[in-house]
Amino acid sequence: MFGEIVKGLYTTLKHLFQPPVTVQYPEIKRPVRNRFKGRHELKRYENGLEKCIGCALCAAACPADAIFVEASENSDEKRFSPGERYASTYEINMMRCIFCGYCEDACPTQAIVLEKSYELSFYDRASAIYTKEMLIVDVPVNGRSTPQVVEPGIFNRAIPEMEDPK
Repeated sequence: MFGEIVKGLYTTLKHLFQPPVTVQYPEIKRPVRNRFKGRHELKRYENGLEKCIGCALCAAACPADAIFVEASENSDEKRFSPGERYASTYEINMMRCIFCGYCEDACPTQAIVLEKSYELSFYDRASAIYTKEMLIVDVPVNGRSTPQVVEPGIFNRAIPEMEDPK
């Protein structure tokens, strides 16, 4: 019995002068790995138009059924994204999300991206539903906010990958 106490004290004294392994979380944040999947973001093009075209492929690919997308039609007077449609409603229920990344893989325009932010906490169920306004990134420096008014037929000239090959 006495030998076990000495053995335990030896282990304690051996580790007493080594640096601590723990991280003081709120003050010091550990860097995340490259493959880490954190909070979702809806991206924009450089001119300010939203990349999401409201196709709802992300919602179809989601195994947890955490994404809801409702699409509306674009017009030249009120344009949110290139193309015919945009996501008028985009919601992610973060209590259902399993951070698998299937939504990111399914998106044809790379509009939804799982970024590196991991500080997700809620006080009630309603605040766990992230809306489009919470998910979309700010307008770039040289861009304009949406909705934009554009001339008929030239909405895609500002986006190189959307130009017509002529």
